[in-house]
Amino acid sequence: MTNYSKEHRAYLKRLKQRKAGIAIGRWAVILIFIGLWELLAQTKAIDSFITSCPSEMATTLVMLFKTGSLAKHIGVTLLETVVGFLLATVLGLIVAIALWWFEIARKITEPYLVILNALPKIALGPVIIIWVGAGTPAIIVMALLISLIITIMSILQGFLTVDEGKIRLFKTMKATKMQTLTKLILPSNIPNIMSVLKVNVGLSWVGTIMGEYLVSKAGLGYLIIYGGTVFQLNIVMTATLVLCILAALMYWVIAIIEKIVNKRYNFNV
Repeated sequence: MTNYSKEHRAYLKRLKQRKAGIAIGRWAVILIFIGLWELLAQTKAIDSFITSCPSEMATTLVMLFKTGSLAKHIGVTLLETVVGFLLATVLGLIVAIALWWFEIARKITEPYLVILNALPKIALGPVIIIWVGAGTPAIIVMALLISLIITIMSILQGFLTVDEGKIRLFKTMKATKMQTLTKLILPSNIPNIMSVLKVNVGLSWVGTIMGEYLVSKAGLGYLIIYGGTVFQLNIVMTATLVLCILAALMYWVIAIIEKIVNKRYNFNV
């Protein structure tokens, strides 16, 4: 810091203050929302039986924690989501590489990928249950299907948009296709792949909860369905809140990994 000019130090200070202001603003929005929600519920301006309220959700959260059911449901949903996320990412990357490698196969399958991406995956629920059985396997397959096609299409699009001049340079230098892939295509697309991972976080959670809506005996999706069935909106809202926190934490982990990768590698290939 002592080597910086006075103007640069002032700029860094303003940048730090701006980041702090944004962080404070984000927390302020949450706190104001929770405070207004609780106030409206306590003053009977809204019916807490229908909307629940933060204090009742906190009570429900403590009750679920003490009975041990909260950890159980979180563990089940988290396992299904992470497995679906990893499978979608790995399989999506492999298929995208294969389609980049084989141009004819890419041109043949491209319209089918578009169709599959537009297909409502929830419609395949009964078929998935028949194929892999009810329970965790069906939920993981649902999470996989939700994010797999978009993973393939996004990564493949990144592969195809690599600078054509650089590709011609590799060909001029007699590089093999494998060398082009490992030395140019993949390194150039690391930022794109990290962006796909961040998108897959949300899609994996959506797929898992959709699967748990269809067939599950445990998990946050099951808890939401159960709470709605017995008209206990506190359970529904509490499970939804926990779901949001877990999704945010998973996204945060990917964001940290992205920052580490960005600092570690130079993508100006």
